[in-house]
Amino acid sequence: MKRVLLKLSGEALAGDKKTGFDEATCIEVANQVKAIVDANVQVGIVIGGGNFWRGRTSNTIERTKADQIGMLATVMNCIYVSEIFRYVGMDTVVMTQFACGDCSVMFSKDEAMKALSEGKVVFFAGGTGHPYFSTDTATTLRAIEIEADGILLAKSIDGVYDSDPATNPDAKRYDKISIQEVIDKRLGVVDLTASIMCLENKMPMYVFALNEKNSISKAISGDFNGTIVTN
Repeated sequence: MKRVLLKLSGEALAGDKKTGFDEATCIEVANQVKAIVDANVQVGIVIGGGNFWRGRTSNTIERTKADQIGMLATVMNCIYVSEIFRYVGMDTVVMTQFACGDCSVMFSKDEAMKALSEGKVVFFAGGTGHPYFSTDTATTLRAIEIEADGILLAKSIDGVYDSDPATNPDAKRYDKISIQEVIDKRLGVVDLTASIMCLENKMPMYVFALNEKNSISKAISGDFNGTIVTN
C-alpha cells in the first residue's frame, strides 16, 4: 500500500486513563507511523472524539449541538497528536471542513494530496463538518477522496467478531470477511453509512488492535493480525 487512511480511536489514545491522552501511547503510535512514512507510505489520519465526548448518550443536549461538540473534540485530538508526531520527527498538517482560526487549514482535496506527496501526515479533523455523520463516515469519505489503497482501523479489539467478545467468550473472529456480509449481519465494524460507502467505492478495511506491538507497521507490511474487510 502506498497511501492509507488510518482511523484512530480516541479512547485507545487515552490508554488506561479512559479520558484525555496517554502520552506514552501517543508516542508509540507516532513512532509506528513514522516507520511507515519513512518507507514512503502516505498517511492520512482521522481520530475519534470518544476520549472527550460521547454526546449520543446524552438526553439533555440537542443532537446537532452534541455532534458539534464531538467535532471539536476531534479537532483537539488531531492538534495534540499532530504535535506528538512532530516531536518524533514528522511534518504534519491539520485540516478541517470548517474555519477553526489558525488551529487548522481548510480541507481541500488538492491541498491534501499535495501535502501527502510531500511526505506530510495529514490529519482530517472535525469529522465531515456536519451533524448526524460519525467519524466512521468521515474516515471513509476522506479515504475515498484521497484515493487511499485502504483504511486501517486501529481499535480496542483485534478484529471483527461474529458477536461481542466482551460479553460472549465464544465469539469468533473473522480473518477475512466481505463488506456485504458485514452489512447483512450488522457487525458494526463501522456504521452503516460508512459501510455502504466502502461497498460502493470498493474500499478495503484492515481492522486490528492498536495496543498490539507494531500493529500499524504490521498492517502495512502484510504481517497482519486482525480482520481484512474486502469488497
